[in-house]
Amino acid sequence: MAEPATRLATYADLEAVPAHLVAEIIDGVLETHPRPRPRHGIAAAGLAAELGPPFGRGRGGPGGWIFMVEPELHLGPQVVVPDLAGWRRERMPVEPETAFVETPPDWICEILSPSTSRLDRGPKRRIYAEAGVGHLWLLDPADGVLEGFALTGGQWLLLGTVERGGPVSLPPFDAVSFPLDDLFPFDDPAVPPAPLPET
Repeated sequence: MAEPATRLATYADLEAVPAHLVAEIIDGVLETHPRPRPRHGIAAAGLAAELGPPFGRGRGGPGGWIFMVEPELHLGPQVVVPDLAGWRRERMPVEPETAFVETPPDWICEILSPSTSRLDRGPKRRIYAEAGVGHLWLLDPADGVLEGFALTGGQWLLLGTVERGGPVSLPPFDAVSFPLDDLFPFDDPAVPPAPLPET
């Protein structure tokens, strides 16, 4: 007896997901996960704050980019929500009028968490490559590690890894660097421990 055909998720399924969850359609499957924890959100906000002035506005850097936090991307049949995405201004000269974006970004950053790491390192990475996204950053706030990849011949090439204490200077944003530790303000290594009282 033949197996029944698997029903593919629809946009109506995605719209029915409660607002407190992030919903995506990946390879026809509705994927949901909770909103990020504070550490995740702080790292995303910090990264956006670092990149925005020099690369978005041209203040102290080359400018020329448009950034969005958690945009809903429609990449063919896939509906994905990366943590951060950036487009070169010439590829997005006009603000989209829809609640979603169909133009693939030039750069994406996924901030890894226990509930999303499987998707971020697996199918979403493949989807971004198939869509022609030029650069992908994977930031692990738990380990304090940032990996930068470039799409080369349809495959992701690891350009560099930055660990706590190091400067972030990865393409396509290598014109202006910043300390990776700035994305983790509650783990500030610059604050020395309080001295022990003298006995």
